[in-house]
Amino acid sequence: MKIISMKKIISISVICLFLLQMLYFVVEPTISVAATAPDSMVVTLNVDAGISISDGAAVTMAPNLSTGISGSIGSSSWLVKTNNYTGYKLDVKASASPALVSGGNSFADYTETSVGTPETWSVAATNKEFGYSAFGNDTVTGTWGTTATCGAGGVPNASMKYVGFKITDKTIATTGVATPYAGTTTSICFAAEQNTTYAPAGVYTATITATATTL
Repeated sequence: MKIISMKKIISISVICLFLLQMLYFVVEPTISVAATAPDSMVVTLNVDAGISISDGAAVTMAPNLSTGISGSIGSSSWLVKTNNYTGYKLDVKASASPALVSGGNSFADYTETSVGTPETWSVAATNKEFGYSAFGNDTVTGTWGTTATCGAGGVPNASMKYVGFKITDKTIATTGVATPYAGTTTSICFAAEQNTTYAPAGVYTATITATATTL
């Protein structure tokens, strides 16, 4: 009887062990390794170079010339904005030569000692002339002068350098970088003088065009 019981016990133990092993495999959590498949992409944003120019207000020079007043000045300015990282240039030109006219009468375009090179304002006796200078952060002071004012009382500022208008572009301001977000202002000074001569009475006008170009 004891032998039979032991056999039963052993058999039952083996069966129980088998069942426990089966249960373990059924309920054991599945352990898996995640698979990956990377995919890169490129995001592209195009920023176009742009440039704008504004604020070129019309000018009435002052004071009026007469038999007792020989000189007159005026000023205007342009605001240039560009995001072009290599900068811009600002050119000016007149629509006609001579630039300042009234019907058949005119002021000669300012004559420089060295043609095309700005110089301190000076008009020879018996002549009447019209010219310009410029100042601003992007002007070259060695070329145009070292002050930031056009003058007073009809007399051009002695620190500014003047040149005569041409019907072809002349650069008055340039830089090799983009402007600040708010832009950069360049001012232009106009001067006219009659030296020991009279300009015939009339309304004299000049059409001046400024062009901002990316570099």
